Amino acid sequence: MFQGSMVALVTPMHEDNSIDHTSLRRLVDYHINNQTDAIVAVGTTGESATLNHNEHCEIIRIVVEQAAGRVPVIAGTGSNSTAEAIEYTRCATNAGADACLLVTPYYNKPTQEGLYRHYKAIAEAIPIPQLLYNVPGRTACDLLPATVKRLSEIDNIIGIKDAVGDINRIQDLVKLANDKFVIFSGDDLTALELMLLGGKGAISVTANVAPKAMHEMCQLAIAGDRAGAEAINQRLMGLHKKLFVEANPIPVKWAVHTMGLIPSGIRLPLTPLSENYHEVVKQAMQQAEI
Repeated sequence: MFQGSMVALVTPMHEDNSIDHTSLRRLVDYHINNQTDAIVAVGTTGESATLNHNEHCEIIRIVVEQAAGRVPVIAGTGSNSTAEAIEYTRCATNAGADACLLVTPYYNKPTQEGLYRHYKAIAEAIPIPQLLYNVPGRTACDLLPATVKRLSEIDNIIGIKDAVGDINRIQDLVKLANDKFVIFSGDDLTALELMLLGGKGAISVTANVAPKAMHEMCQLAIAGDRAGAEAINQRLMGLHKKLFVEANPIPVKWAVHTMGLIPSGIRLPLTPLSENYHEVVKQAMQQAEI
């Protein structure tokens, strides 16, 4: 069900920081029209950290409703509280999401056993397919391959989004992959190599700005066509790098706003993209033929 370019969707906001539901629906259609393979709602790029519970659930509901079965919808439902993660996962299930993406608990710094029990508790509480999400650069918590292996044996834990960006780690994770458990990249810079090694796609920030090109690159990489995938990826390399000149999603929201798809709103403590980076991001967009 899940393969290819999966956009880590931005959450459109008005300048007063309220959610722009109209733009959200338009974004879903934009991605479907541009061949995005799945939509990931309310993840890191979707500013989940500053959404309240009602907003979080409402955004998932709207994305599922607008997608209308045309592409899978994966809902970000992680938390540093196991009980809260269960509640978000229940809300996504009730909204009709196809799967949930659960980031490792941030700030708490749990042990590997704590991580195992955290994910096991959520999987046992809610039967929806679930993806692990490891991004230690943000969470100060690293889900190690040995723990991933234990978790992969739980029926409804079906894969992992790995944003470590380390090729050796990727090779260790790909060894765990099988017909039931899949590996996705959460790092656009190394996504190509992960897919050539056997990963099945990327949960991508770049896909917000260049959805069709990311779709094409992912399809070629999954098929093992290095030359074809590299040709597209080289064009996208500026976006892979420059969409992180300030904390994600600051640059990507500016880019998508510049494309005329969303208003300029972003919630504190995030701030609009610094003016000295406007030309930097714009040049990356031009290199990608946006």
